[in-house]
This record gives sequence, C-alpha cells and structure tokens, in this order.
Amino acid sequence: HETLFGLRLRLPPPQKKSFASACPGRPAPLSIACSHKARLFTLSLSSGNSEAKKMTLSKDISAYGPVQRSRLDYKPPLPSVLQGPFKVVHGPPSTSAGNPDEIAKLFKSLYGQSSVQLASSAAPTLSSDQQLKIGVVLSGGQAPGGHNVIAGIFDYLQGHVKGSNLYGFKGGPAGIMKCKFVEITEEFLYPYRNQGGFDIICSGRDKIETPEQFKQAEDAVLKLNLDGLVIIGGDDSNTNACLLAEYFREKQIKTQVIGCPKTIDGDLKSKEVPTSFGFDTACKIYAEMIGNVMVDARSTGKYYHFVRLMGRAASHITLECALQTHPTIAIIGEEVALCKQTLKQVTDQITDVICKRADRGKNYGVILIPEGLIDFIPEVQQLIAELNEILAHDVVDEEGHWKKKLQLQSCSLFEFLPRNIQEQLLLERDPHGNVQVAKIETEKMLISMVESELLKRKKEGTYCGNFMGQSHFFGYEGRCGMPTNFDASYCYALGHAAGALLHAGETGLIASVVNLTAPAKDWRVGGTALTQLMDVERRKGKKQASDKEGHG
Repeated sequence: HETLFGLRLRLPPPQKKSFASACPGRPAPLSIACSHKARLFTLSLSSGNSEAKKMTLSKDISAYGPVQRSRLDYKPPLPSVLQGPFKVVHGPPSTSAGNPDEIAKLFKSLYGQSSVQLASSAAPTLSSDQQLKIGVVLSGGQAPGGHNVIAGIFDYLQGHVKGSNLYGFKGGPAGIMKCKFVEITEEFLYPYRNQGGFDIICSGRDKIETPEQFKQAEDAVLKLNLDGLVIIGGDDSNTNACLLAEYFREKQIKTQVIGCPKTIDGDLKSKEVPTSFGFDTACKIYAEMIGNVMVDARSTGKYYHFVRLMGRAASHITLECALQTHPTIAIIGEEVALCKQTLKQVTDQITDVICKRADRGKNYGVILIPEGLIDFIPEVQQLIAELNEILAHDVVDEEGHWKKKLQLQSCSLFEFLPRNIQEQLLLERDPHGNVQVAKIETEKMLISMVESELLKRKKEGTYCGNFMGQSHFFGYEGRCGMPTNFDASYCYALGHAAGALLHAGETGLIASVVNLTAPAKDWRVGGTALTQLMDVERRKGKKQASDKEGHG
C-alpha cells in the first residue's frame, strides 16, 4: 500500500473521464461513458488490438482518483493451495474455550465437530458440476477489506463452480430477515474491488436472536434456495453465525453457514484466527493522524493531546499505534486490569509524567487511550456489571432510588465520576448488551481529572508548569480507508476460503488463513469450528454464548 502510506504520487493532468494516463505503464486504457439520468455507467476495457470488453456498472467510477483506479484491476496474490486442486482434511474433534457442558447444550448438532485444513491434491476432489447459490452479509461496523472478501467468494465460485449465484443481503442481518438482497455480478462487483468501505451492500448491527427472527431467516434462505451463507463480522456476528448454522441443521435445512473474521479492533484473535481483517489498515491510518498531532504538539509547545482510539474489548490498536508513533504515554487496558489499578491511580500515573516533563520545560505531549479503558478498571468493571443488571430489569428513576441497589463501593465510584460520564454509563446498551463505550468520552474525563490533580499539586508547590488539554477521538476515520496490500490480500484469501468451505459442504466454521508473516503463497487455509472458540458470558442479565478470542 506504498502509494497511500509513505510515497508521493505524481498526479497526471486532468483528463476527460479517461483512465489512459492515470496509471502510467498500464496496458489497458479505460474509458467511461455515464448517463446521469439512468445512473448506469459503461466501462470499456481494451488492450492492444483485442476487442474491447464492455460492462455496465452500477456505480460511477469517473470520480475515482489514480490510486482507486489502479487498484480496480489489481489481483491480490492467493495462497498456493488455492491456486490448484485441493482436498479438505479434517482434524480431531474439538471442544470449547470454556464451559464445555453449557456450550454443548446450546449447540447439540455442531459441538465437537472438527476444524479443517485445505491441502494440495493431484486432482480435484470437489465436483465442479454443481451450481451453488450462496448468500453473503456484512454484519457490524465497517472494516477495510470487506469488499475483497466478497470478491474472493465471487471469484472462487466463478473459477470452481461455474454458473453459481452470489446474493448480497442489504443492510446487514436485517437484510436476511427482510429478504432484501441483490445478485452480485462481475459488473456489480467491479467498482468495489480493492476499495474501502462496505457500501457494496452496506452493513448493520441487527441480531437474529428471537424465534420470529430465526423463522424470517429460514424463510429467506428457502426462498432463495441457498446452499450456503457467509456472515462477515466480529465476535458477536460470528456467534450469531454459529447459532444460525445450528438452527438450520436442526431444521434439516441445506443452507450451510460460514463466518469470516472482521473487526478493526483486532479483538477477534486466537491461534486459529491470528488477526481480523481491517486492523492493519486502521492502525496505519490512525498512526498517520497521531503523527500529525504529535508534530502539532511539538510545534506549539503548549498542548497535551488526549487521543481515544477504537478498541472496546482490547487495546490492540492503541498498542500498535504506540509502537508506530512513540507517544508520550500509551495507556494499555490489559495492563491496567492486570495491575488492578483504580481510576485515581491511572490519573496519577498520567499526572506524574506531566509533572516530570514540566520540570524539563516541556508542557506538551500526546497520550493514547483505548476507548474501552474504563471497562478494564476493576472497580469500574464491577460498577458496569451492576448497572447492566439494574438496566436489564429496572427503570432508572430521576430521583436516584435505583442507586440503592448498587454496592457501597460502586455507588461511591459512580458519585465520584463527572456528571457527563455518569449519564454516558446509563445510556441504552447496544444490541449485544454491551456498554456503548464509543459514546463514553474517556479522554475528556481524564483531562478533567488530570487538570484537578495538577491544580492540587500546583497549590502544594510540586508542579510549576502549564496544562492545556485537547481531546480527540479517532474512530470512524479508520473504518473505511483504502485497504493496505495486506488487508486486500488477506480478505481475498478469506473469501476464497469461505467459498471453498461451502463448496465442500462445511458449516459452523469460521474461515481461517494463518502463517500470515510469510509470503501470501505460503499462507495456510482452512476453517475453525466456531464452537471451539466459544465461552459463556453474562449479557442483559442472562447467560449467552459468545466468541472469546478477544480475551485470549
């Protein structure tokens, strides 16, 4: 992804909707004719004297910049096992990450099934005559590379099972329940290849969890006569994928379900799923923004920038960005939890550094904070757990009588927090029962608490500097960037893996591509049993199955 991060582009002079000079050295000039009334766009591809191939596109790509244009025809490398005939090798029976008895009760049909690996073979082992009908859905927040997962599924079907159909459910899981879909063709897919965003079919955070919703999903897959369904999402979405796979198998519905690991937070992670897609791109985008803020801090010499970064259940983004940028302080949530630090201790840690820098004449710096920080502080964890129980069963009254249900320590902590943080902790939970940490302005809370502590120390004569805090939240900016070469290739391989697993009749697995530090040709491809990655946790006052990779 060097053209986006690190090297300067020499832009060609403006052209009349022609790609001919936008990509020097490319053999295939491209031209576009568009009808704004019909919103249809015709793309002509020609190379040498060969006959031009025309496609009617559903998206206007005439406004694409040189990098976007050059990436449309970029073909990501594939692992060698996917470049020729392969066979599916099953491993030993699996168990779960925790609470095996409870997981076994929840997934009577799927529990214990083996994970699989793809291995090269001398001849094809799967039939190429069958015509498959596959559905795909994007679930949860956006992550760079999602379009390439869909492209990988499409290209696998076209290369191995010709005549197959791929349907995209629009707007996330709600699209499944409402049976809102679009057929994905080469013309439909082309403008999105190697591009950022989820706008090809859009995403959503709905969950399929009630009997009525499962019945709606059943009706949708039967209506389309689907052989398989790919759910691209994070830990909650892949838990939902496993529940759907279990439901379909119990109902003896032929639709197989495969998950794909997606989240920029990097918290869908285990030995079998070494990283989720989007993390690499997001960290590079955030690192560039943090670098800009660091230069600004050094240039003015008078601001402390408190930067909150994405990461609800893990501080992976904060740590990776710290390694790339070397800020003044990086608070790592897992370390806070390990050391059982209180909110006051975290505040004092930041304040101590600011005081030492002031002694050296430096009244500026950059402090990185994971958005889920308060969820890592043991005393705050306890407070949130008690609030979750209260919000799941009771109404929070304005008079504050509900506070009597809090333990004394939790009640004292709640009263200690700034009023705006109190209000944010009481916000409605997300569809998965989680505190909406993205709406809790932890960086502003820390600025306020550090400022109060510095005023106290200034009165005591132990601090003689000047403090001015600036708050930032880098979140949505990293979700839809142009995927790095790694994410583009990783996602393309994941899409092929999902297609291969469905072609082999597998269900209840998450597509797995490992050995990622090696060249792409040496990546290993397979599928991991979703139940193998599961544990039971308490949400909305109830026990629910959940993928636990983010905590391992």
